[in-house]
Amino acid sequence: MPGLSPKLLRLKPMKLALALLAVALSLNTQAQTLRWASQGDMQTLDPHSQNEILTNTLNNHIYESLTRRDKDMRIVPALALEWVQSTPLLWKVKLRPGVKFHDGTPFTAEDVVFSMARLRDANSPHRVYANAVGTPKAVDPLTVVFALEKPNPVFPEMLVNLFVMSKRWSEAHNVARPLDFRKQEESYASINANGTGPFMLVSRQPGVKTVFKRNPAWWGKFEGNLQGFTYLPIGNDATRTAALLSGEVDFVMDPPPRDVERLRSTPGVQVVDGQENRLVFIGMDQSRDKLLYAQVPGDKNPFKDLRVRRALYQAIDIQAIKAKLMNGFSVPAGGLTPSPLGAYNDAALESRLPYDLAAARKLMAEAGYADGFEVTLDCPNNRYINDEKICVALAGMWAQLKVKVRVNAMPRALFFPKLEKYDTSLYLAGWGGGSTDAETMLTPILRSRGEQGVGVANYGGWVNNEADALAAKSTVETDPTKRQKLVKAALASFRDQVNIIPLHRQMIPWALRANVNAVHRADNWFEIQWVTVGK
Repeated sequence: MPGLSPKLLRLKPMKLALALLAVALSLNTQAQTLRWASQGDMQTLDPHSQNEILTNTLNNHIYESLTRRDKDMRIVPALALEWVQSTPLLWKVKLRPGVKFHDGTPFTAEDVVFSMARLRDANSPHRVYANAVGTPKAVDPLTVVFALEKPNPVFPEMLVNLFVMSKRWSEAHNVARPLDFRKQEESYASINANGTGPFMLVSRQPGVKTVFKRNPAWWGKFEGNLQGFTYLPIGNDATRTAALLSGEVDFVMDPPPRDVERLRSTPGVQVVDGQENRLVFIGMDQSRDKLLYAQVPGDKNPFKDLRVRRALYQAIDIQAIKAKLMNGFSVPAGGLTPSPLGAYNDAALESRLPYDLAAARKLMAEAGYADGFEVTLDCPNNRYINDEKICVALAGMWAQLKVKVRVNAMPRALFFPKLEKYDTSLYLAGWGGGSTDAETMLTPILRSRGEQGVGVANYGGWVNNEADALAAKSTVETDPTKRQKLVKAALASFRDQVNIIPLHRQMIPWALRANVNAVHRADNWFEIQWVTVGK
């Protein structure tokens, strides 16, 4: 028997057969792959040009950051072995030795310096975090010193999603800057990749499939048995569910809520539940004197009026959305952070304005809009659970205020560039991820647009001077007690001014084949290296 070891050849026939069977089973287990489906596609392989969770999650298997989160959401070493705060404005980071990029070139401090500069580019939505961790300098091949302009009490947390790229590879392929996603630019890095992570890119067909294989030279430990995986965007809910039931896919990250109970009772399928660390909310253009996509008496901007913003809020029957659209898989929210922990579980900050149509109509009349107005609501149709249906439901609720809403639903690939150009009057969005700290929402979303990425995702352009000042102080306050007071005061001001209308924090049920063992993390982050697939 060619190819068999001498040890196996010395075995008796029965023992040999059993040994061969064991080898075959072992090889079969080791060669497992996973087919992963969701409603939308990742937007790009360029890890610095978009900040959207599915895109980040998939890129996370190729690219790595200096720190990462473990199964319990704790910050642990990744490409950095340790980080020490030498002074309030200086962090010394020791890098992991022996790490190589997928092309075989070594990872060094110069790659960190290059990546942080790339992340600070005007085209990168990550610049708000990259600026906050300061300017890195390579001290030696495995040591980087970050010099901050001001203290950052959450420095290690901010490193989590700042992916490191190869300086050599990026320059060789003319991708030293991230692409401008707002202009739908494409580059070599859009469909090619070279990271240090546990998986390597095999092929990328946007809108069709993206194929990954295990990186045999990865520095980390694989806890699962997957040798590769394929990501498949399947936009139609029924088709996505059918693919899981038939065994064509192994994992659906976003099963339709109406199908979840049926899936629970289906042999060969399992459902794993968890609340996502994410706030879904409504944003409004509060900067322009005249709305871009609206017909308003007097060509005014009604969203500049607090009474109108409050009226829209109080006309939302959030319990109806929870029951009829989310099938119970949502937690109505009054707070303005992805997790209640961001507001220190303050009951007052977490309470919603009451659903009260009479009060809402009175506010509209007081503001001079008793007869309403017309406006377009921009909405993704493949980003959040039942996002388009929620927008349609909101349009029906606001119609009771005589506000005529046109729902402009579109795929995430069109939706986010539109928002990033501030080309909107009214929109549904969400924000969350790994951090439960209020800073993850305060600086990019709630604060006014400013330098260094501050307010980069404030697509409504609102200005709340009182809250801005409090939030700015909180970002540099290192005393926990003082910082808590500043954060809560800032959130209270943003809440009182209804700069955004919170809707809910969605529950995320994952649907998997029964032979798939996966870890459901609170940030809806799917880590393939932890996944085991059995027979």
